[in-house]
Amino acid sequence: MANYIDFDPKTAPLPESGPCKYKGLLVACGRPGLQGGKNTLFRNRGDGTFEDVSQQAGILNAPGTYGLGVAVADFDNDGWPDIYVANDSTSAALYRNNHDGTFTENAIERGAAYSADGKPQAGMGVSVDDYDGDGRFDIVKTNFAGDPASLYRGLDAGVFEDRTLQAGLGRVTRFLGWGAAFMDFDNDGWMDILLCNGHVYPEVGESAQESGYRQRKVAYRNLRNGRFEEVSEQLGSEILEKVTGRGMALGGFDNDGDLDVLVNCINDVPQLLRCDSALKQAWLKVKTVGTRSNRSGIGARVVCTATIGGQLRRQMDEVRSGGSYLSQNDPRVHFGLGDATEADIEVHWPSGHVDQLPGVAVNRVITVTEVKP
Repeated sequence: MANYIDFDPKTAPLPESGPCKYKGLLVACGRPGLQGGKNTLFRNRGDGTFEDVSQQAGILNAPGTYGLGVAVADFDNDGWPDIYVANDSTSAALYRNNHDGTFTENAIERGAAYSADGKPQAGMGVSVDDYDGDGRFDIVKTNFAGDPASLYRGLDAGVFEDRTLQAGLGRVTRFLGWGAAFMDFDNDGWMDILLCNGHVYPEVGESAQESGYRQRKVAYRNLRNGRFEEVSEQLGSEILEKVTGRGMALGGFDNDGDLDVLVNCINDVPQLLRCDSALKQAWLKVKTVGTRSNRSGIGARVVCTATIGGQLRRQMDEVRSGGSYLSQNDPRVHFGLGDATEADIEVHWPSGHVDQLPGVAVNRVITVTEVKP
């Protein structure tokens, strides 16, 4: 659980009293002037209750404050889940699982703590997936206005390199990002990126450097060569509609084979954006049911292999709880499959068991129940 501040209304300054300012404007105090909170870890006892193990797990002993977005994934491919936390105005935190109930924070050593020029950023939301198909998880993180979203490419042993500029995400800095999602919105088998935005200060106006309080979303299409292009204006007027976006969740709410988007807007009604793709590309959605592992299959890694455009394409993702920013995506794992007619599915369960389903027909939702020994 990421904690932002230790807030006490008795000592917090009122907006009209200052002393907090943003570009000369008197605004409500955020991180500056307020004591940061500490991240906490709760262990599931298996009987419907939890215990706080933050101290013994090493979470409280590690750097990490003003926490916002959280993502859990096996970043170093050792079979154990790690934890990444986007922190506001401080270095991001990456807690490596030591396989014994403890974690070691080493985001700086592993290259996922700062911007490419070594500066702390105001991280908000976070999403994890394998955008380049190399079998290692990558990270996209939204940041405060003035910074682009960060893209960290996974390397061997859970080490990352900042590819924000090389990948083409460095040009857009006018937005204050919150929800973040790797998503294959054209079902071509390659992960694209969608970000939702909205400023924290209603006093901010539209300018060359700022996009105002209400802001549009930003969408990037994967060019399949390590680079992305912004295609926001090609995805419909609702993507360009300016809202006070915060949380953003993905899911196929109508089960028609593409991914839809739900955006939670502060002080406003939410947006439910239905994707109606005319491309008619193939897809497959996998629901996991654990038996030896947890019932929902959280932490299971799903691998999908198919021939797309005449080439063998291997995709992977994990069933995870939580992500983006204050959001929960559809737990079913979605794969875009282009012109494929079938796919081979592997599910690597937290228990260590592997289920294999060869030659699965496309354009359907399948349920994989963990086979008992």
